[in-house]
Amino acid sequence: MSFSVEVKTELCRVPLNRRCCAQAEAYGVLLYCNTFSAAQARIVTENSAFAQRLPALFRKAFKLTFDRLPQGEGKQIFVVSNPDKLATIHQAFGRDLKSLALHLNFAVVEENCCRAAFLRGAFLAGGSVTDPRKGYHLELTTSHHSVNREVLALMRELDQEPKSAQRKGNAVIYFKQSDKIEDFLTCIGAPVAAMEVMNAKLERDLRGKVNRRVNCDAANLDKAVEAAMSQVEAIRRLEAEGALATLPDKLQEVAALRLAHPEDTLTQLAERCDPPITKSALNHRLRKLVELGRG
Repeated sequence: MSFSVEVKTELCRVPLNRRCCAQAEAYGVLLYCNTFSAAQARIVTENSAFAQRLPALFRKAFKLTFDRLPQGEGKQIFVVSNPDKLATIHQAFGRDLKSLALHLNFAVVEENCCRAAFLRGAFLAGGSVTDPRKGYHLELTTSHHSVNREVLALMRELDQEPKSAQRKGNAVIYFKQSDKIEDFLTCIGAPVAAMEVMNAKLERDLRGKVNRRVNCDAANLDKAVEAAMSQVEAIRRLEAEGALATLPDKLQEVAALRLAHPEDTLTQLAERCDPPITKSALNHRLRKLVELGRG
């Protein structure tokens, strides 16, 4: 099951209590569905939960039934073509049937609960969201460009800042930030899905921090190994030249310890000195040996 399907299934569990909110949700569905005109309302979906919700939604919103219900498997198609039923729907939204372009009637979405319901319907009919474990992208797509502009204004009134684009003749509103997607999903009634987005972001951030730490540790280890090899080479050079035996006892001790324990860290090597010395003191003596070894 895709993340979009999970989100829509969660949204379909939101109860249909108030008629005003049911009408607002149905309004969102109709403005983002396959066809909504004076001659027909046609809703196409492959989401079984949404298909089960639609008849109850239209009964609650308009007290009417669909003229055509889904037949068989695959795409589920719902149609209202009866002129009287269509008139009831259009009148509920104050639409002039002579108008060629659809518009959002803001009077239908005056209350915040109705605005959330409207956006829920729009997402159910024309929305999708990417699995947050793969990326962050949520969008609403409609063929009605006037509706897109007006919904964009509505969402900005709700302190949401989506972006807008055109794609294959359709108008698209979209989010690409995880926190904006979380806010939108919470607003329309999918808090569980919003939490999944949040958890996915936290997991991704944690994985990134671990990878950076591992890379940093690996880089530090490479530097330590390279430094130890340089120290061993310098000490062997001094030894081959007979110069090692002429050095102060402290340098000879450190040289002997480095040759005996080439894999030790500076801290480990400093603890082997008799008496133990600080890491800084050891590092100073090793640098001196390297300088002498280079001649």
